[in-house]
Amino acid sequence: MVPIIGSVVAFVVALLVGGLAIYAGASIIADVDDYSYAVVTALAGAIAWALTVWIPLFGPLFALLAWIWVINWRYPGGWIDAALIGLAAWVSALVILFVLNSVFGLGVSAFGVPGA
Repeated sequence: MVPIIGSVVAFVVALLVGGLAIYAGASIIADVDDYSYAVVTALAGAIAWALTVWIPLFGPLFALLAWIWVINWRYPGGWIDAALIGLAAWVSALVILFVLNSVFGLGVSAFGVPGA
């Protein structure tokens, strides 16, 4: 029972970190200030990533496009704004994870932000 609780806690923390990263990107690029909206976007983006990344040869490219599509679907602006939100989210996730893992020694990851 304890491993299940640990997995659920790790999932929730990773989702909240991913949501925080997308929130940072969206607030900078699209001027949208809604953390819960960003967490839902992180969850939808993670699902889109998981559904496409397994495709042979071009899976990672399709997964990245699917993730950017989710951001484009959820936030105002076009594909360029969505890509910029994604880039800002990725950089934000790296900074957040650096602080959480290096400074506080937590060992967490970001769910819903590719490569973070």
